[in-house]
Amino acid sequence: MSDPHLKEIRDVQPGSKGCEECLRMGDSWVDLRLCLSCGHVGCCDSSKNKHATKHFRATKHPIVRSLEPGEDWRWCYVDEDYV
Repeated sequence: MSDPHLKEIRDVQPGSKGCEECLRMGDSWVDLRLCLSCGHVGCCDSSKNKHATKHFRATKHPIVRSLEPGEDWRWCYVDEDYV
């Protein structure tokens, strides 16, 4: 399957060691997601603040990957599918 959003992937480094917004707020998160367009680190939808999804809605950056140890997957928000 060819996902046209794969062209949005860049060689990024995580912008922080935790969810950027939660760290500023002094809040906690469950799991972390890395935006593969800009390097933003946000919390997953199991976290109360859902900052990774909020980042997608604000920027339209389509693909994230898990930053959790042992996990190797990417998710496309636009297609709502793994890539």
